[in-house]
Amino acid sequence: MSITTPKSFDEITYPFDERPARGKLQAVAPGVYWLAMPMSGSLAYINLYLLEDHDSWWIVDTGLANAETSAVWEEVFTNELGGKPVVGVICTHMHPDHIGQAKDITDRFRCPLYMTQSEYYQARTFANGGGNSRSGWIGERFYTQAGMPKDYLQQLAKMWESRESEGMSMPTMVQGYERLHDGQILRIGDTDWQIIVGSGHSPEHACLYSSALKVLISGDQILPIITSNVSVHPTEPNANPLKNWMDSHDHFLEVIPQDTFVLPAHNLPFFGVRPRLRDLIHHHEDRMLAIEEACVEPQIAKDLLPVLFARKLDSRQMMMALGEAIAHIHLLLHRNRLQRSEDDEGVFHYRSVDPSLSRRAHPDDHEAPDDQPAYV
Repeated sequence: MSITTPKSFDEITYPFDERPARGKLQAVAPGVYWLAMPMSGSLAYINLYLLEDHDSWWIVDTGLANAETSAVWEEVFTNELGGKPVVGVICTHMHPDHIGQAKDITDRFRCPLYMTQSEYYQARTFANGGGNSRSGWIGERFYTQAGMPKDYLQQLAKMWESRESEGMSMPTMVQGYERLHDGQILRIGDTDWQIIVGSGHSPEHACLYSSALKVLISGDQILPIITSNVSVHPTEPNANPLKNWMDSHDHFLEVIPQDTFVLPAHNLPFFGVRPRLRDLIHHHEDRMLAIEEACVEPQIAKDLLPVLFARKLDSRQMMMALGEAIAHIHLLLHRNRLQRSEDDEGVFHYRSVDPSLSRRAHPDDHEAPDDQPAYV
């Protein structure tokens, strides 16, 4: 399998014009195959990858825990694997579109699940209800501090009831796993795959990099078009995930060569990893500056959403948008560019305090607000 390498890597280019047909594997590098699994919503599909070993297969990410995904996997197992078994399932991180079928596949083939420690145990916690922030005083306090109405938790509960029918709830998790860690090498066939860990979108996201093939399986850590959701949640209300996200991108800029072919979890495989990483960093820096400018007069998190998003949001979009806004706020607090105060109702107010803001500000020259928060 040969992919035409572009002459320049200064911009994003796509060797493929469209995704593979349903249930079909598309070769994208020697021993590396692309499988497009359908999803509901605007994304339409998630990219999964299969790695061919000498007499077996490895699967990277698994799709949602719903009947349609299970049916497509049946087609793949019957028609595409040449009778060879699956000997390992690697999940880049703990979100439902990546781990949804992990238990079914590992049970079917009696093979291990490979994940980083933080991703595996957070998935176990959420699968058992420990990550439910849609009720109780912790969730109520978190959304009150953001300026949301008292009935917002009830709105979220109704929204999640409808989303669970689409397979977006956390599936039952495998009861044991093999731990992945940063720098680890997995030998699959004749290829060494190095685990490179990022953070921000999820706690300990594993990417797979082959220097021999010049291929990076990036999961949701690096996507060519959309920007993965980076949010603060009620389960860790003072987290600073955007700092982790920005630090991770700086690290990837250092260690990933410019001629790497990136296999993302969403959109199409692409070249141009370094310009894309710089775009992602710039995007969030621009959003933070716009928030600083808006906070010359004290603001609450809810009222900063129009700075980031262009249109009215439903309850799920509002939850994700608030999480993103608070992530940007927390990094600005960390950089000592905002100060936080609390009013008598328990609502947080944020005010810009960096004296260099007047020199840095360019209120008429920001990126346009996003249409809505990303669903990944």
